[in-house]
Amino acid sequence: MDIVLLIKAAIMGIVEGLTEFLPISSTGHLILAGALLGFDDAKSKVFDIAIQTGAIFAVILVYWQRLREVATGLGSDARARRFTLNVAIGFLPAVILGLLFGKAIKAHLFTPTVVASTFIIGGFIILWAERRQQAAVRIAHVDDMTSLDALKVGLIQCLAMVPGTSRSGSTIIGGMLMGLSRKAATDFSFFLAIPTLIGAGAYSLLKERALLSMDDVPMFAVGLLFSFISAWICVRWLLRYISSHSFVPFAYYRIVFGVIVLVTSYFGIIVWKD
Repeated sequence: MDIVLLIKAAIMGIVEGLTEFLPISSTGHLILAGALLGFDDAKSKVFDIAIQTGAIFAVILVYWQRLREVATGLGSDARARRFTLNVAIGFLPAVILGLLFGKAIKAHLFTPTVVASTFIIGGFIILWAERRQQAAVRIAHVDDMTSLDALKVGLIQCLAMVPGTSRSGSTIIGGMLMGLSRKAATDFSFFLAIPTLIGAGAYSLLKERALLSMDDVPMFAVGLLFSFISAWICVRWLLRYISSHSFVPFAYYRIVFGVIVLVTSYFGIIVWKD
């Protein structure tokens, strides 16, 4: 058993769990962390996607009561059926566009330079969105969303196919710009993540199964465990945070971090592997 490899897997799991549901891009952080740790071969890219499942189990645990109510109410509760339909509609664009363009994006855009650039651009978009005066919150609760609302958020989620953009950031900020309350946008982002990330993880494992063997089980198990624990802590904290705070600090974090990566790369201080 390679202890160093397991330590790297644990670090990557923590990075995934802490960044998956914040508007700062988990994929971007995993690419950068992998570049620094030398954990960036073909197998590690499958690992990065697979451990998202651990983070999703944390969401399922936090929202377990609501998910159980929806599951038991599908046969009799119109609200539960509408909610399920909206999640399915929001999930569909990611499936279609992911199958069409996912391979090309991974081949050309999964680099530290692209990540740093999208970090900075995304930070300025968050600042613009937070400072933009909303006429009124049109949707206070996730149950008030229409199918068209869900489709729009689903299309916005596809922007996160570009690494560094942030799936959570695009869906939450995009939802707020469409009139969702901060809580409704965050909740729907979490619910939409369940089929999106589980589907992405299962598809990646199935597609790249030739790269894997039973010897990889400890590495994946460690990554999943640490991803779950750190995501559970992060999700619970974020739900408290949004009740009285904006996303402006995350915008500044994105900008500063992106600039640091570009500057250190340009001057050769850190070799971010492209």
